[in-house]
Parts: sequence; C-alpha cells; structure tokens
Amino acid sequence: MLTLGCSTTDSKPLSLARILSIDYGRKRTGVAVTDPLQLIAGGLATVATSELYDWLVQYTQREPVERIIIGEPRQMNGQPSENMQRVQQFVNRWKKAQPDIPIEFYDERFTSVIAHQSMLDGGLHKKARQDKALVDQISATIILEDYMRSRKK
Repeated sequence: MLTLGCSTTDSKPLSLARILSIDYGRKRTGVAVTDPLQLIAGGLATVATSELYDWLVQYTQREPVERIIIGEPRQMNGQPSENMQRVQQFVNRWKKAQPDIPIEFYDERFTSVIAHQSMLDGGLHKKARQDKALVDQISATIILEDYMRSRKK
C-alpha cells in the first residue's frame, strides 16, 4: 500500500489504496469503493455474480485495493441466511487465489431496506426505485459506509 506522510488530524499515514465492498447476490452483486484517501464511499458497479471474481481481479489490477468488505448475510436471529453458503464459497476462492488483498465480512442486515428508504428520501421516481442494480450498488455503499464508521470508533 502506498502512503503519503501523515494527516493533520492524527498520526495515521494517509492511504492511497481503496477499500471495496460487495453486496453479494445470487444473480447480481453490487460493488462500492472508497476514494484513494478512504474518505468517501460511492457505488461503483453492479456485476453479474457469475462474472464477479474476474471483474474484481481486473479492477484490482487497475486500482490499488487495501481490502474487500463483503456483506455477511444473516437473518434477524443472527443465523446465517440461505445466501451464506454461496458467499462463503466466494470468500474462500478469493482468499486462496488473492491472499494479498484481504477480504472480510461485515453485517449487511437492513442494507436493502435502508437502500430503498434512501431512494425514497432522494426523491427517485418509482421506475428508478425498481432498478435492482441500483439497489445493489446502494446496498454495497451502505455496507462500506458502516464499515468505515466502525473503524473510526
């Protein structure tokens, strides 16, 4: 990871590597990313899940990525959801093939609900709110923003 001196607010070096987050779905996967200084999170893409691994490899060859955060699919009672097995298989594949870029789980409960509410609050028309690819990107962004906030505590 590249670093640039120290920030003026603390003694941690400023990073030039992004953090990427994934809202992993059966058909589609939302992807969000930070800016190089890891200050702002934004939606990046929605990728067919069958193409996600190759897409991420290509992206990480173009852009420095410090780590990947993947939504941990859990039910309200804390038990793994039906998607957890697919997510775990993807995580295992990534860890084995790409050990230099760590991947870690982060709770994704409520992200879809929050994404839909954000779209309503943002004044998006019904047609735009039905865009599942947009919901996936917003969900990935919410996962990343929550992760970033948790690191500041």
